[in-house]
Amino acid sequence: MTRLIDQTLFDALTQEAGQLPRGRRHHSFHPNDAYPAHRLLVAIEPGSYVAPHRHLDPNKDETLIVLRGRLGVIFFREDHAVDRCVVLQAGGDTIGVDIPHGVFHTVLALEPGTIFFEAKAGPYVPVAESERASWAPPEGAPAVADYLKQLLSLFA
Repeated sequence: MTRLIDQTLFDALTQEAGQLPRGRRHHSFHPNDAYPAHRLLVAIEPGSYVAPHRHLDPNKDETLIVLRGRLGVIFFREDHAVDRCVVLQAGGDTIGVDIPHGVFHTVLALEPGTIFFEAKAGPYVPVAESERASWAPPEGAPAVADYLKQLLSLFA
């Protein structure tokens, strides 16, 4: 079935993301988690926390392209120091990034209504403990609010 990617879909995803506790809503184009190619839209609102992580599987490089809004991407070195911060902006000079496996990273919405397209190899496998950044608080931890403020300050 052909599916259109349009402003109506973006508006619906943004509205849903704003109502969810995590401030994010995914819209998958792949039929199931076992599918070999994962393609999805992610609506993300300011305040949503994606814990820094990496994908160790050499088949799990991921590509992000911002379709609406502004997304901050932070890359970390193995010693947990910030390596680089990049702003991806729909219609801007830099709209996307290809993240190689093994690189610690996180993303944050820099404005309401941000939506990006993500592509990576399937099947879906939850982030393993060895892929989580040990220096960053896990999602839901009390320290998240302060850590998120620290991350956002990198884009001030």
